[in-house]
Amino acid sequence: MRRARPGAAPKGSRGSAERALTSVAAGDAYEEDSAADPDTERTTVAEEGPRLWHITLSVSGAEAPLAEVRRGLEQLAHDHPFLLTSRYAVDHAEIRYWEEARDLHDAAAVALRLWGEHRQTSQLPPWEIVGLEVIDRQTYHHRIAAGYGPLPATPVGVHPF
Repeated sequence: MRRARPGAAPKGSRGSAERALTSVAAGDAYEEDSAADPDTERTTVAEEGPRLWHITLSVSGAEAPLAEVRRGLEQLAHDHPFLLTSRYAVDHAEIRYWEEARDLHDAAAVALRLWGEHRQTSQLPPWEIVGLEVIDRQTYHHRIAAGYGPLPATPVGVHPF
């Protein structure tokens, strides 16, 4: 909260004229025009359809037998062949894969459900999600080209850290 002298105009204000807040729905383009009529229809960005998102999901918890962790991750990869690679230890694991979704929100929502929804069917440890990274395909490829970020998901499969 910013504090000011009583009666002083807030920093950045334009005298007594108030600036209206504008909400922009996902997919809409925002165009700032002080003379624009608020009843005028906004320009909408064309619907692009689903995009590819690179997901890195990190989970952690109490120690579990290494063989059971590996078997569970292998079962998850068998049930869901979209998984690129999994790395694991006795108390944590990292799963990397590509997800097709309309936007980042949808991709993140699917990723956050992955571990919990498949814990029983794949007999995964009762670990919690401790990290999630969702980046678009272009950002992933820029990182790799620049030598930053996670290395490409090779070799594909389930491997110890």
